[in-house]
Amino acid sequence: MAYAARDALVFVDPLVPADRSDLQEELDGLVRRHGKPVVILTTLQFHRRSRDELVARYGASTSRAKKVLPEGVETVQIRGAGETMVWLSEVRALIPGDRLLGGDPGGLRLCPESWLRYLPSKMSQAQLRKALQPLLELPVEVVLVSHGKPVLSGGREALVRVLDAGGPRGSSRPRPPSAGRP
Repeated sequence: MAYAARDALVFVDPLVPADRSDLQEELDGLVRRHGKPVVILTTLQFHRRSRDELVARYGASTSRAKKVLPEGVETVQIRGAGETMVWLSEVRALIPGDRLLGGDPGGLRLCPESWLRYLPSKMSQAQLRKALQPLLELPVEVVLVSHGKPVLSGGREALVRVLDAGGPRGSSRPRPPSAGRP
């Protein structure tokens, strides 16, 4: 995923297969056209795929420190889930790694419970639903998933549906930092 922030070109979880020189050329052209610094963000350890190669190629930054993120780009750490999602406030887009997947048309689903066994906490899907609750504080319109079809409108409603699927939410939900509210 590529996003042109005001002060940087951001790639999230980039994957450029070695046999796709056409894709590499397209990325090179994108970087040249934008003429901005490149920032590469990863949502979880399994998505570091082409990160190091692109860092070397473009002299990119990989820091997720809030004070150095491009304007309008925030990170939302999902506690205990081994994932840091990316929030693009200007376009109201959420970019998860593997914890939220594309579901039915216009919908989302949680990752399989088997994917959670790799976490030190051995989180259950019920615990994951709880950890994802702060996302409901964001005015999400779009969810750009790594697996499955993206949600291109009604993102918050899709989040509500997937997070309510496990039972009632608690009434007190922690708010994510700054959350890009308009």
